Amino acid sequence: MPDTCKPGRSGTTEPCSFTGTLAHSCARVLTASLIASGIFTASGQGFIYDQQSADNNPPGGLTAVIQSNQPIGQSFTPTLSSVGFISLWVGDTSLNALGATVFVDLHADSITGTVIGSTQPVSMPDGYTGFTDFLFTTPVALTPGASYVLQPIVQSGDQWVIVGYNYNYPGGTAIIRGVENPMSDVWFREGIIVPEPSVLSLILIGKRQLRC
Repeated sequence: MPDTCKPGRSGTTEPCSFTGTLAHSCARVLTASLIASGIFTASGQGFIYDQQSADNNPPGGLTAVIQSNQPIGQSFTPTLSSVGFISLWVGDTSLNALGATVFVDLHADSITGTVIGSTQPVSMPDGYTGFTDFLFTTPVALTPGASYVLQPIVQSGDQWVIVGYNYNYPGGTAIIRGVENPMSDVWFREGIIVPEPSVLSLILIGKRQLRC
């Protein structure tokens, strides 16, 4: 009986009992696989993406300063009934020993519509640039097929930017200084967060991928 998990091979039949050390070893391998695939994060949380203008490849396009282009944001049309996070590509404009704290407001209908939720603020250091996850304390209820707008807000700190490009996202558009720009989209991803699965769940998820 092997004591570690091995990748399954066509035609192999190596049954084992998923108990004790073996079960946890298999779970660790499966967890690492799911993290590498982007389904689960290293913190044990799983991000299920609903709407996005692009994936996590380095974004192209131009940057826009958040503070000087308000109201600035992106409209989107969800298919899920709630949202737990919004991801944006944000960054600093200069190296001057100043970072920034940013959060995201979620509006119903339009960028001047009712704010139905706000993410927790994220503090970033001087010189920071990158993909950033903004989390809601509790999931915000949405109506699938309705229009919503995300709006980044710099709570304090330096001039901060977001990235926009002609990503051709079909469910919405970038909004700059309150005006829709149908030729551009903000780089964004949004969706829900699920907890890390149990050892048994991981084993069932990976049943067709790994064999002991």
